[in-house]
Amino acid sequence: MQINNLLVYVSTSAVETKWSRILKARRWLLKLCLCVGVMGLTSQVIATESTTKTTTSSITKSDADWSKVPLVTPMPRPGLFGMPPSGPGYYSVWDMLTGKKREKPPVSPYMRFALLPTSSFDIDFRYLEEPDHEKDIFDPVKRIHMGSDWLLSFGGSFWYRHVRETDSRLNAAGTNNSFNLIRTRVHADLWYRDRVRLFAEFIDARSFSSDLTPLATDRNHTDMLNLFADIKLANTEDGQVYLRVGRQELLYGSQRLIAPLDWANTRRTFQGVKTFWRTSKFDLDAFWVRPMDTEKGNFDNWDTQRDFYGLWGTYKPKQGHLVDLYYLSLDDNRNVSAGNVAQGNIMGGDSIVHTLGGRFVGNFDRLLYELEGMYQFGKRSNLDVSAFAVATGVGYNLALPMNPNVWIRYDFASGDGNPNDGNSNTFNHLFPFGHYYLGFLDRVGRQNIHDINAQITLHPQPWFTFITQYHRYYLANSRDFLYNAGGAATLRDVTGQSGTHVGDEIDVRVNFHVSRHQDILVGYSKLFAGNFIENQRPGIAPDLFYVQYNIRF
Repeated sequence: MQINNLLVYVSTSAVETKWSRILKARRWLLKLCLCVGVMGLTSQVIATESTTKTTTSSITKSDADWSKVPLVTPMPRPGLFGMPPSGPGYYSVWDMLTGKKREKPPVSPYMRFALLPTSSFDIDFRYLEEPDHEKDIFDPVKRIHMGSDWLLSFGGSFWYRHVRETDSRLNAAGTNNSFNLIRTRVHADLWYRDRVRLFAEFIDARSFSSDLTPLATDRNHTDMLNLFADIKLANTEDGQVYLRVGRQELLYGSQRLIAPLDWANTRRTFQGVKTFWRTSKFDLDAFWVRPMDTEKGNFDNWDTQRDFYGLWGTYKPKQGHLVDLYYLSLDDNRNVSAGNVAQGNIMGGDSIVHTLGGRFVGNFDRLLYELEGMYQFGKRSNLDVSAFAVATGVGYNLALPMNPNVWIRYDFASGDGNPNDGNSNTFNHLFPFGHYYLGFLDRVGRQNIHDINAQITLHPQPWFTFITQYHRYYLANSRDFLYNAGGAATLRDVTGQSGTHVGDEIDVRVNFHVSRHQDILVGYSKLFAGNFIENQRPGIAPDLFYVQYNIRF
């Protein structure tokens, strides 16, 4: 979130408030460190007991079991997951052109789609340890064994996207925008057995030929996306515990609150420390990080005014079902200008907000389901925070040609109706993968919103994916702002007389899976203005067209 015309002012009360936040942050950090320590000590006790029972623990072997290295965290099911084709067919355009019809989907580390939220360090190439795996042109740069104890791997990706926008960003002048994006990523991954990992990923993101000023998420010239070290702390009877230190992407649960944001040209990353415990039934993470500030021409630095920390647990009762429970805190010490405070635009800083939430997701045969609830409390510009959000939906995988997957959903996030009542009720969506759920135009964020939506996914061929979404948006509170996907306040009627119907959006995406490494994505989105936008921006009816090419290696 960006705050324009930032005014810095100091008063006795502000200083006291700042010191109060610092003391609170220290207390919470101490609790986090204690949690990390307890996790490590508990795991070490279990590990010690396990070691006394057997002498074949991986930590005492002379050689690592490379079929289990690295410890990969699969991407959790998002809220709009589908059941992809799994029967005989051509799984890429290249398969079709070469007449290679497969009986089932090929083993591949990549999704058959242009957007790949999964972080590079969690893409799973362990199948290459199987002697009968399907050979690929890039195999020589993957999992290079150097003796019996060392493993080195390289990889990367490139994309090009052309974008055309009408009435871009709801601007009052109705200005259109046409531009191009390119992004290059290259990484190196070094392991010593399963004990120590060094991972480095370079990124170069550029925008050109833009009619409007590029967004902060469009450009990052020659920088590091990930740069961290993993150290194994312990083995447990059914898992392992690691400590990760450095620059790292975070991806949790539905990605409504924490995501690397793959749609953005730059992706989102953090810097700090995380410890994680992985077992067959339960995962637990504890972290303290700061978000990275993207600086187009300079090496990125972490934002010293924002501390983000929390605990995230995932229970996996059986195949296909997940239960998430989490506690998150964002201590945002950025100043909010006096002008923004007077306007009620106070979401851009001066707050400490805690989030408690839980999520259930899975499928019973062809019936798909998800329910997530989030509650927030804390302080924002000296107001008491009390806010919540709910996301729920039900879907079905129809036993029909083209493998239809249908979802009907409802998303809600609270807003604030009276900034003078001592409370702030607007939900803070933290660091989300916003447009995946709330429309690719990015005009609507998970703050002060009702969204009644539906999605249909079709696969005329296993290599051809068609997705369409429909959204009907209403403000949760007519006196609060409309917030965009980045959390920025855009339009508001303090009287509430402009109505609550924001509009209706249609999104269409077509993905061609060209080969194991290549995808082409074509999309179109259109927002039909409701009475709120018509009153705030008469004559504005934004749309978006884009075409994107990806190659991964």
